[in-house]
Amino acid sequence: MVAMPPMIEVRNLRKSFQRHRVLDGLEMDIDGGVVALLGPNGSGKTTFVSILTTIVRPDAGSVRLLGHDALREPRRVRSLLRVTGQAPSLDELLSGRENLVILGELLGLGGRARARADEMLERLGLEHTGRKPVRTYSGGMRRRLDLAASLISPAPLLILDEPTTGLDPVSRARVWEDVRALARGGTTVLLTTQTLDEAEALADRVMVLDRGVIVADGTVDELTALVGGRAVALVDDAGNTIETAETDGSPESVAAVLARMRHDRPVRVELRSPSLEDAFAALTRREEVAA
Repeated sequence: MVAMPPMIEVRNLRKSFQRHRVLDGLEMDIDGGVVALLGPNGSGKTTFVSILTTIVRPDAGSVRLLGHDALREPRRVRSLLRVTGQAPSLDELLSGRENLVILGELLGLGGRARARADEMLERLGLEHTGRKPVRTYSGGMRRRLDLAASLISPAPLLILDEPTTGLDPVSRARVWEDVRALARGGTTVLLTTQTLDEAEALADRVMVLDRGVIVADGTVDELTALVGGRAVALVDDAGNTIETAETDGSPESVAAVLARMRHDRPVRVELRSPSLEDAFAALTRREEVAA
């Protein structure tokens, strides 16, 4: 039995603009689940996504989706993916349903476009507002409609660029659940975000891109383990951290640390684990020091 190729396969990908090298031999394999691609400004995320979506040509290397070469088969590759960006691509004078129907017809659904639009509105909790003009939608509703537009014609890969930018916590949680449901249904989701708690909440796997290469790749727990152990913190009544010290988390280690951290005022003891934000900062800072 022949094994299926990975959803995304990247080999030795290079791209420069003038004399600035943006991607420097990027290597990557992605196959299923929600994968977060993190990186500081200028790390190469936008350039990589532009190459992946066939907008920009690389200087060297290859990108394949399910075995199809992005350079040689751009139309086929575009048919395998959908993109939801930060800027909505909706006509605000039309209703949500009208937007979806028109998009479905443009993507070749023909007579099935209306039924598919209704299906997507219901799937994303917009069935009661689908006939209202998009200009009346809240920010959360617009983002969910963006997702519906990306999925009106199904594709195995969904690229989400900052999917919850500007949303309130309730709307953000709803979009997160939508993304989780898509992944459970078999869609591979590539999430590019600067919101690290979003990546921590959604991603099965996190890749950190810096200076055009992947500097870390693993689960959230694996990445946070790279930056050291846990810490004991003394916190006063106002919530201010007075002192911290590293520990391996064992009762003996915590007791030894507390014995050294004596204070004459009431304090609260917290045992803290590194966050993804801590790991991201440490990983990208190390790259700066090494450079």
